[in-house]
Amino acid sequence: MHDVTLIRLIKRGVRAVAPPAFFLSLTAYFGWNALHGAHGIHAYQEQTQLQKDALQARQDADDEQNVWRRRVVALKEKALDADMLDERARATMNLTRSGDLVVPYGPHDKLF
Repeated sequence: MHDVTLIRLIKRGVRAVAPPAFFLSLTAYFGWNALHGAHGIHAYQEQTQLQKDALQARQDADDEQNVWRRRVVALKEKALDADMLDERARATMNLTRSGDLVVPYGPHDKLF
């Protein structure tokens, strides 16, 4: 008789604890997935950061493309000044003509 009462007590305890334990574990499972799962909050934050990085990279590429566009437009024949081009070419190559007046600059003075 004593064994039967003990078994009933254990069954009653399991019946009382099992459903709340099951639902708590189910809630913990879904809570963990809501944070760390493939579509959770952390994944959303990572995707948002990747999107910001991609938009910044696109903006940088657009800015660089605009710089190159301006440089190409400046190379067109109508935009070039022959005298300025000749002066810059000779200054860059460190060349002079026989009639040129040379003004020496100090080592820390910038020519351009």
